[in-house]
Amino acid sequence: MLDIKFIEENKEEVKRAVKVKGLDVDIDLLLELNDKRKNLLKEIEDLRAKRNQNVENVKKEDVSKRNEFIEEGKKIKEKLRKIEEEHREVEGKFQELMLTVPNVPSEDTPIGKNDEDNKEIKKWGSVPEFKFPIKSHVELSEKLDLIDFKAGAKTSGFRGYYLKNEAVLLHFGILWYALNKLIEKGFTPFLPPTLVNEFALVGSGHFPFDKDEVYQLTNPGKLETGEEITNPKYLVGTAEPPLLAYYVDKVLKEEEMPIKSCGISQCYRSEVGSYGKDVKGIYRIHEFMKVEQIIICKADIEESNKHLEDMRGMSEEILQELKLPYRVLGICTGDMGAGKYKMYDIETWMPARNSYGETHSDSNLTSWQTRRLNIKYVNKGGEKEYAFALNNTAIASPRILIAIMENYQQEDGSIVIPEVLRPYLGGKEVIRR
Repeated sequence: MLDIKFIEENKEEVKRAVKVKGLDVDIDLLLELNDKRKNLLKEIEDLRAKRNQNVENVKKEDVSKRNEFIEEGKKIKEKLRKIEEEHREVEGKFQELMLTVPNVPSEDTPIGKNDEDNKEIKKWGSVPEFKFPIKSHVELSEKLDLIDFKAGAKTSGFRGYYLKNEAVLLHFGILWYALNKLIEKGFTPFLPPTLVNEFALVGSGHFPFDKDEVYQLTNPGKLETGEEITNPKYLVGTAEPPLLAYYVDKVLKEEEMPIKSCGISQCYRSEVGSYGKDVKGIYRIHEFMKVEQIIICKADIEESNKHLEDMRGMSEEILQELKLPYRVLGICTGDMGAGKYKMYDIETWMPARNSYGETHSDSNLTSWQTRRLNIKYVNKGGEKEYAFALNNTAIASPRILIAIMENYQQEDGSIVIPEVLRPYLGGKEVIRR
């Protein structure tokens, strides 16, 4: 969410952000609603003052004039009721529209319509050359009894799967490895709730934009009294919403910032927008696990962008220690999402795709989320400001297992285990049957 004063003073800049991000937001209507709500609020305040004065007049005047003031009071009350009702309606429309206003992207963000316009800014590692016909992670998994897709589809439906044997150990090993790395770098670990109230998803910006991607519970349960829960409950697609919501309505101190948190959690996504894409394997699935980072820092663009680069560096460090080739993309305006100020994706080489596949995402959202969640801090001058917020995918599994299995496959169908993960598999070096 942007500051309405900023929108008023930078109308054309905000309109440009709407355009380059490919959104449909009527900024002129928003400003009209803002003027109307302010005028209505002024009328309400004037009428309330009149009402209060009228009450005093009724008390002070003699009986002959009292009835006149009582009648006047009834008229004021009715007029006030109508204007308050109109104000509530206008305020609701204004707030609804405000939630759709995008963040203004950084000057160095590439302008583009979709992922084809993202800009490659770095490559690391050499793409492996195999002297034998390569197998996909699906074929390797079937041969080595690592993933059962048939049983998964029968139990869970489309995109369901069972991890088995060493795949389970690899899955948890890489998550634990990433989590420990972040703790060493000063991030406070959380095991956050994955079942959240609506405000957490509105606050993170997943609502209203990505509501179709989020699972809602049709039976949210009962209270301790036995009464049905009426507030909707949702399953998160990342630990980002509950990690940010942990700080909702808090006023922090500048000296305790930046606040660095990381969460490990199960994640759920409906993937409704991916019909026909990646229908085989574990690249695009409904449930997975992820280690997510957030940073809440003071409202300073230069400092926040340094945190953005630092978090990207942590993800790159993980991939380099895994010895997996990857590339870094600067995400364009049309592919970055409404709330992003600046964003990177990291794509890891996946041999069977003969291309890189997205495995990490790193974003600076400035105060766009913290305004929605009312997260402030007291600066050194004693004034309250909205903090800045950033997030990054440290690792997500089992998607990263695609890159590990396919890059480390051997001619006989076995898979060499990356050296940094061997301690999580009891020192085992190769998966074979």
